[in-house]
Amino acid sequence: MAFQKAVKGTVLIGGGAIATVFGLSQFSQYRNKHGTFVNVQAAEAVTVPIKHDFPTREEQILALKTTREFDVLVIGGGATGCGCALDAVTRGLKTALLERDDFSSGTSSRSTKLIHGGVRYLQKAIMKLDFEQYRMVKEALQERANLLEIAPHLSAPLPIMLPVYKWWQLPYYWVGIKLYDIVAGSQCLKSSYVLSKSRALELFPMLRKDKLVGAIVYYDGQHNDARMNLAIALTAARYGAATANYAEVLRLLKTTDPGTGKERVCGARCRDVLTGQEFDVKAKCVINATGPFTDSVRKMDDQEVPNICQPSAGVHIVMPGYYSPDNMGLLDPATSDGRVIFFLPWEKMTIAGTTDSPTDVTSHPIPTEEDINFILNEVRNYLSVDVEVRRGDVLAAWSGIRPLVTDPNSKDTQSISRNHVVTVSDSGLVTIAGGKWTTYRAMAQDTIDAAIQAHDLNAGSSKTIGLQLQGAEDWSPTLYIRLVQDYGLESEVAQHLASTYGDKAFEVAKIAQVTGKRWPIVGKRLVSEFPYIEAEVIYGVKEYARTAVDMISRRTRLAFLNVQAAEEALPRIVDIMGKELNWSEQKKKEELEAAKKFLYYEMGYKVKSDQLTDSSEITLVPSDIERYKKRFHMFDKDKKGFITILDVQRVLESISVQIDEKTLHDILNEVDLNKNGQVELIEFLQLMSAIQKGHVSGSRLAVLMKTAEENLGQRVVIPVDRSGGGL
Repeated sequence: MAFQKAVKGTVLIGGGAIATVFGLSQFSQYRNKHGTFVNVQAAEAVTVPIKHDFPTREEQILALKTTREFDVLVIGGGATGCGCALDAVTRGLKTALLERDDFSSGTSSRSTKLIHGGVRYLQKAIMKLDFEQYRMVKEALQERANLLEIAPHLSAPLPIMLPVYKWWQLPYYWVGIKLYDIVAGSQCLKSSYVLSKSRALELFPMLRKDKLVGAIVYYDGQHNDARMNLAIALTAARYGAATANYAEVLRLLKTTDPGTGKERVCGARCRDVLTGQEFDVKAKCVINATGPFTDSVRKMDDQEVPNICQPSAGVHIVMPGYYSPDNMGLLDPATSDGRVIFFLPWEKMTIAGTTDSPTDVTSHPIPTEEDINFILNEVRNYLSVDVEVRRGDVLAAWSGIRPLVTDPNSKDTQSISRNHVVTVSDSGLVTIAGGKWTTYRAMAQDTIDAAIQAHDLNAGSSKTIGLQLQGAEDWSPTLYIRLVQDYGLESEVAQHLASTYGDKAFEVAKIAQVTGKRWPIVGKRLVSEFPYIEAEVIYGVKEYARTAVDMISRRTRLAFLNVQAAEEALPRIVDIMGKELNWSEQKKKEELEAAKKFLYYEMGYKVKSDQLTDSSEITLVPSDIERYKKRFHMFDKDKKGFITILDVQRVLESISVQIDEKTLHDILNEVDLNKNGQVELIEFLQLMSAIQKGHVSGSRLAVLMKTAEENLGQRVVIPVDRSGGGL
């Protein structure tokens, strides 16, 4: 009864605000109606032919070297840069793109994976009567709808629950969420709705029950960000853009305008990072779309120009899938320090984030233990006490740099712009900065419009609304069934291939290896618990992957889902890439080490190591210490004070269990803190203490020794697969 009264009160309280914004939204839709109708037809107006396939990287480098002059040269291979290249080339402009690392290697692969308008920005727009914020949300919601349409295999609507713990918050949040629906207008994904306490707990059983009043569910979009970025790049390449990763800009080229006597940017001196070769790329217009590195390129143009980028670090963590329902996210609208935290299902795992703190610009941002614990504490506040939120369940962690900017054209140059900013320098360098993932296409359109105007380029209007991206053309929700039926792939693998490559999944299936088993017929997995298969490594090389890091982080998403799984897959990935790219043994070794370093520092492996070190405190009670000593001495028969592979093998043989030596080495190495080839008693007690505190989970050695102790004297099957335990 109280719940019904609250809902009725909500309707009365929110009516006026909704009516106001509804009128504003209708006016905005009326004003843009004709333009929207024309834009829907934009993709159909593309006259540039699209190739069946994209060129090889070698062909792209050759095009960059031999083309006399491009119309547009884009610096930066993130979402915005690739969006600019796609927008320009589909207008008929001769287009080039240079990226010094891999496509999406920076911020664009380290997002919250949401395609959204920004509920919090709408709240600020209403509270502060800020029409600019309102326009930004409106634009983002339009772009959300477009992105879901042009890449349906990589994106989908996601319901997100906002739990309410105070009665007065129910009408407040309900009004805000309903306004979000209204601003979206006809492009609203699904209407938001209110849930009773019992229904909320039914849909999200992990939720904290005490004081829960009810919940509100609204819809936003979710996507595979790195693969989406790559799809944009590959689509641009198929339309004829000369795009190259690992092509670093060393300096900008300039020429003197004979009419004005002023210097004008006319291209860039670049270096093929893989071969070391340097060459010039000439262009009528150069676009700086380098995200957090915006100012470094601007200073190539003018050393005296003031910085406009205000970098902010956002850390995310990934936890096992059981922390959230399969198809329901959670929004914490007011954390302990005023930030917003999302808790979302993603790729059958759970992603939580983000933080927001000032940082220095770097190519290798590192997640900190402080940020990880902040997120874990916020998650604990919203989950049931029955769910133990353990530090050891963090499977991966990463930091991305948000390139917030101040607008140099604004009177208040110190204020941060939440929207994107397009500027043109005196020498003609066009810079696009700020903005968000969702609005990459609109940002690109504005940038190319500015470039055409500033450089008098011969091109028409943007044609990217409704323009389908790589893999979308013949994709359907049931495409995976054909993969199962035609090729004999596991259903889970087939679903993964369909949702990653779209209609190009058949190309991956065609090169999948025969397993030699009754089922599946083809598709050897890289690691047992993830649907990534070896054929994806071969196809990833075709998709311009040139390092092992490219493969584990952006062609597959293993590094973002589970760093231990990524490390386990690395040797096989390096072997396959080595054959495809003719790597020497030395090169393979270097790639393996570089990838491990990436996992260690940038994907949270370091903070995993910090949870269990040779200086870790032992906080076990005396009875537990005696119990664990007894278990340890069952393996250390000779009372040496340490155990080796031979000791473990002897115990396992006594219960008729065989485990290969390499697996045993890996198991012991996880606990061998001083890396001397043996596990000492103190190390074992440190491990058990860390497990008891929740700092470490899923230790194979702990499980193996416990199982052996319990089943000594009888033949048993002991699990030795690397567990889902985390960092």
